[in-house]
Amino acid sequence: MSATARAAAAGAKWVAAGQVAGGSVTGVDDQVMLEARGLRKTFGDFTAVDGIDFTVRRGEAFGFLGPNGAGKSSTMKMVACTSPVSGGELRLFGLDPAEHGPQIRARLGNVPQRDTLDEELTVEENIWLYGRYFGMPRREARAKAAELLDFAQLTERRKDKVEPLSGGMKRRLTIARSLVNSPEILLLDEPTTGLDPQARHVLWDRLFRLKRSGVTLVLTTHYMDEAEQLCDRLVVMDGGRIVAEGSPRALIEEHSTREVLELRFDEDDHGRHAEAVAGIGERVEVLPDRLLLYVDDGDSAATAVHNRGVRPLSVLVRRSTLEDVFLHLTGRTLVD
Repeated sequence: MSATARAAAAGAKWVAAGQVAGGSVTGVDDQVMLEARGLRKTFGDFTAVDGIDFTVRRGEAFGFLGPNGAGKSSTMKMVACTSPVSGGELRLFGLDPAEHGPQIRARLGNVPQRDTLDEELTVEENIWLYGRYFGMPRREARAKAAELLDFAQLTERRKDKVEPLSGGMKRRLTIARSLVNSPEILLLDEPTTGLDPQARHVLWDRLFRLKRSGVTLVLTTHYMDEAEQLCDRLVVMDGGRIVAEGSPRALIEEHSTREVLELRFDEDDHGRHAEAVAGIGERVEVLPDRLLLYVDDGDSAATAVHNRGVRPLSVLVRRSTLEDVFLHLTGRTLVD
């Protein structure tokens, strides 16, 4: 059996076991795993999360998309039952975190923004010792560690210390460790921040396999391509509020055009050229380093720009993305 096939089999094995043990969620609608109504988080006079509503259903991948400071991490900490709710209602598996925090955390997997691995221990020790925290017998914890290392494609590094591992390997190990208790919901806060493109794609593959096996994923990200790749549904957050909700494709269709024409000029003030290209598309966005024309046909729009005598330094036609949605809704980009 290939390594990929073994990983898929291992993932299906422990996920299925966890789902059988999980049972009904709410007793009314066992498909609702997580629900918030008017959820708020304040720190003194500062409001980080300002009355948001969302629902996550069993087996879906649900995302919070927005820039740093949008309120995503504060929301995730409340969902993880590590930060108290300041206002509104929050229920996981039909339970209130204020009253049933330990019971809820026992059914969650949590992947924080920064890896919290013990770098003095080996790869496998990081997993089976974590299993012991959940009261797992030593033999069971070691067996689960072997399954998860196979799933994370780290079996060959099981005896290595953590410190010299690459960033992508450490991230996969963190995710593997978070799955030791066969969680029903896996929380991932900015799961691929700081990883190179290849490592990001490997991690996306592992997360896709988890979702396919039935694990409910809840993640935050400020990477538009990550949200499009992983999320069935998502909310766009800005300033602690939800400004849009839907599937990635539905959000793009509702708030943007099919294509975007990017024009770059050899000067600092790109806004000087906005009037010259006005009317070619549905709208023009002026950014510090380029003009964006929102159009249905990028090639035809490029021809129209040329026919008006406008000569940009470079021209790029691309499809619309979630970043275009965010720019339209908030007037700024995800990386501001």
